[in-house]
Amino acid sequence: MSTAGDYETPQRRQERAAAATDGNGVATFVWPPGAFTAPPVVTVAVEAGAGFRSARIASNTAAQTTVAVLQASGITLLGIGVLAAGTPAPGVTVHAHAVAP
Repeated sequence: MSTAGDYETPQRRQERAAAATDGNGVATFVWPPGAFTAPPVVTVAVEAGAGFRSARIASNTAAQTTVAVLQASGITLLGIGVLAAGTPAPGVTVHAHAVAP
């Protein structure tokens, strides 16, 4: 804190975590008690692997965030590359960064 009389905005609470998805392709991040008073702003990323992966935040509260990860393989149909239907991606490492709103 400055002693020159200048106001400095306090830093917002931040948490970072990594988790592996379960058999249903779901990763749950439990935030420390009291870390957030409202649902945090969360960004997620998945580690690289074979095929296409997508991640979405399924639920978000001040206590925990749940992320669902799907995987799809690419197929070629009549010479055009398309993605197959997404299926749950077990064992994928998901990284989350949460910031107080």
